Amino acid sequence: MIEQWPLVKLGTVIREEREPVGSSDGDGLPVLGVTNVEGVTQTGVEASADRSKYLRLRPGHFVYNPYRINVGSIGLLSGTQDGICSPAYVVFKPIERIDANFLRFFLKSAHGSQLINFHGNRGSVRSALRFDDLCKIEIPLPPLSEQRRIVARIEELAAQIEEAKALRKQAAEEAEALCRAILFDRSNGEPIPTQMRKLLSLRQPDVVVEPNEAYEFAGVFCFGKGVFRGQKRTGLEFAYRQLTRLRKDDFVYPKLMAWEGALGVVPPECDGLVVSTEFPVFAVNQELILPEVLDVYFRTPSVWPLVSEASTGTNVRRRRLNPLNFLNFEMYLPPMRTQEKLREVKGNVDKLKRLQAETASEMDALLPSILDKAFKGEL
Repeated sequence: MIEQWPLVKLGTVIREEREPVGSSDGDGLPVLGVTNVEGVTQTGVEASADRSKYLRLRPGHFVYNPYRINVGSIGLLSGTQDGICSPAYVVFKPIERIDANFLRFFLKSAHGSQLINFHGNRGSVRSALRFDDLCKIEIPLPPLSEQRRIVARIEELAAQIEEAKALRKQAAEEAEALCRAILFDRSNGEPIPTQMRKLLSLRQPDVVVEPNEAYEFAGVFCFGKGVFRGQKRTGLEFAYRQLTRLRKDDFVYPKLMAWEGALGVVPPECDGLVVSTEFPVFAVNQELILPEVLDVYFRTPSVWPLVSEASTGTNVRRRRLNPLNFLNFEMYLPPMRTQEKLREVKGNVDKLKRLQAETASEMDALLPSILDKAFKGEL
């Protein structure tokens, strides 16, 4: 902290607000909670039937759960937010000499987090930051004009970071849309509908579970997000006796979630991982179809209802896609020249995603770095 900024205790510039709403229905106001990402929000947690003791929240109030503030769950109500919160929460507001957003950024900074954890871990069985503990935290307090300048600069830089993230996301979405456009463009003649049994062959389990061995599992995300690395577990941790070891470019899905778009081609980073027999695994006939084509096709939302139709079961949430039913599924088979074009484009898309993943952590670290500089007087 720069020397010319005096340190003051928060207790001298904030005041606790504990205004019970008073009515059992909470005056019909929304019940608000706090998360470390969104700040003050409607979390969907079921509220008590009697809300008379819930606390009133008004614009300009800070609110936090004393048991969750250690992970950054503190929020400032905007000028449009209004509601109530659990009486277990702490509600307070600035009273003088301090800009509310300056205080918010300080409490979300690395130094602010360190002080929160220090004052919230003072010998109790479960760490919690009570209002009295919060009041003991010291904050560097420049004049109001300087506070507002710092807030404006932080918000300007934060907006630039969010814009960059949005542009990255848009670029990835547009690249994926290009892949789909190539696959579903039938202007050069109608592709041939072909059954999966010509394109894929079911692989049988090839790993016998040994109780003392560890196995690293793969999984498949729903909604077309692909195959991922799962947890490492020992043979004693699961009930089934056989597993299937994945190979790069295999096709795999979970029987119970395929109808939700949980299908995908095994990427290089999941080569050698295993899945249970609840995950049918197929070898791809690459003389007829390239793995990239399957991956794009089954990650396309318009295809998932067709997969659901091929699934069986009366309970919509428990529909199963059995391997034999899937092998009777038909898809249009593009000409090989179209498939090769798709492979080239998808390869570039995957390179883009890898570059984005490599720099994502750096971008996520920008705002904490900005806050650190701000409270050292370097902005």
